[in-house]
Amino acid sequence: MKGTLRFLLAWLICYSAAAQDTTVVKNFKDTLSVNIKFDTTYWQRSFSGGINLNQASFSNWSGGGINSLALGSTIAARALYMKGNWSWDNTGDFQLGYVKQQGVQRKSSDQILITSVVGLKASPVLDYFFSSTFSSYFAPGYQYTNLAPEQTRLKISNFLSPGQLSLAWGLAYKPQTWLSVRLSPFSPRLTFLLDNSVRNRYQGDTLYVRDPTATVYGVRSGRRVRTEWLALQLQATLTKNITENININAKYLMYANYQTLNAIDHRVDLTVTAKVTRYISTTFGLIALLDKDYSSAMQLQQTLAIGLLYNVSTFREKKKATAAK
Repeated sequence: MKGTLRFLLAWLICYSAAAQDTTVVKNFKDTLSVNIKFDTTYWQRSFSGGINLNQASFSNWSGGGINSLALGSTIAARALYMKGNWSWDNTGDFQLGYVKQQGVQRKSSDQILITSVVGLKASPVLDYFFSSTFSSYFAPGYQYTNLAPEQTRLKISNFLSPGQLSLAWGLAYKPQTWLSVRLSPFSPRLTFLLDNSVRNRYQGDTLYVRDPTATVYGVRSGRRVRTEWLALQLQATLTKNITENININAKYLMYANYQTLNAIDHRVDLTVTAKVTRYISTTFGLIALLDKDYSSAMQLQQTLAIGLLYNVSTFREKKKATAAK
């Protein structure tokens, strides 16, 4: 009797499972339809992409002017996974733009910045984390001034020339899903230089010359990678819709090599996007970099443009914990 009951119970379970399977196969050309739904409620995503175009042309114009065409694109994407005490936050910021004047094309903006952070909750607002940050450029960059008379341009950058990969372990403060501050007392960094043709130096005070033996971006001659093991890293990230039509995406990075604390690196990335209409927007971008391996002075890249925009987000506000009664 017990054996019969067990057989019936097993048969009912198998029959119920088979009844929920909606896979139908008539022939090899049929499309399989399986009633399987993946749980995506743990993911929050946002994407903002824009294309900006500026054009000016002159023909027998008494006031003078230069024919020009400028095209730029920006993308900011984020995917955040949160389940239980674990989180995985991924962001990508990309820019590429060119301007063409009198038949001469030059790069106007270029950026690759990707960050991935895995967190384990230690308290409602604190996480233990591990992160990786990668930065580089899409296309070659050139110096056009302070060159020898016979030169029109000198290559000074390229993809992975330089490129940087930083790893970090530490503690993160995350009061909201759109704000985080991460402190890492141990953060090794790799600086890549795969294109040896970007090596150059100053001849005198104002003249750039090609020099394959020069140390550039901290990478010495004959090497393609520079490794920094002992360093402190501080990162702050803010990604938020200020209003329905205005979005701000800001990042700050401080990198301090314990061996060269008199040369601490600072980087600020800021993008503010304001919708004019559903698909038209104004975008302001700013990158500020202080890194003595790159330049002894502060480096700035600023863009302001109007163009097409596509923006979508599924992010939710973090619920505040209620006080126990």
